[in-house]
Amino acid sequence: MSLKDLPADQRPREKLLQRGAAALADTELLALLLRTGLPGQGVFALAQALLDRCGGFAGLLQARAEDLAPVKGLGPAKRAEILAVMEIARRALAQPLRQAPVFDAPQRVKDYLALQLGGLGYEVFAVLFLDHQHRLLELEEMFRGTLAQTSVYPREVVRRAMALNAGAVILAHNHPSGLAEPSRADEFLTQTLKSALALVDVRVLDHLVVGCGQVVSMAERGLL
Repeated sequence: MSLKDLPADQRPREKLLQRGAAALADTELLALLLRTGLPGQGVFALAQALLDRCGGFAGLLQARAEDLAPVKGLGPAKRAEILAVMEIARRALAQPLRQAPVFDAPQRVKDYLALQLGGLGYEVFAVLFLDHQHRLLELEEMFRGTLAQTSVYPREVVRRAMALNAGAVILAHNHPSGLAEPSRADEFLTQTLKSALALVDVRVLDHLVVGCGQVVSMAERGLL
């Protein structure tokens, strides 16, 4: 069924304007963005197929242009719109972290990292480089690995911290398994990086482990 065939009060646009965006299901939100489907595949079916392919919005947020290109029904215009909306979401979460110390909103830091790293099928080690007032300078993906292992080189983290004139960092990595529990290897890596960065007077404020729907702070666990 196309959007125009729905009763007016059931169309995503009208529903959103009358009841707010939270009233729409995931499929309805994406259908509103896609607008049209394909012959034999309505826009809602296309939206659901895309969500299924990506593993929901979390996976869609990680999608690149080349990931969306093979999807039948997503031409250049639709792909560009989807990628633009996802980038707006990431920048919206990053903006407050650049304007105020991260400790003013620790949950926002977790939300930001969940958006950046959650749902990836491979392990990524990233660093939030902070200025001396603990405001975000940059989030950089430093190393990428497999499901089982990522090799992290402390000298590279130290080099980037010095290049950015960072005063502190927050370490972060994801567990593709979905479990956000820190491992012994995570604890060892944290202490190794903490010692290396201390040599250049850069503090490690936290190490966040991103799983499926959960972000665990090693500092809150007393593991820092």
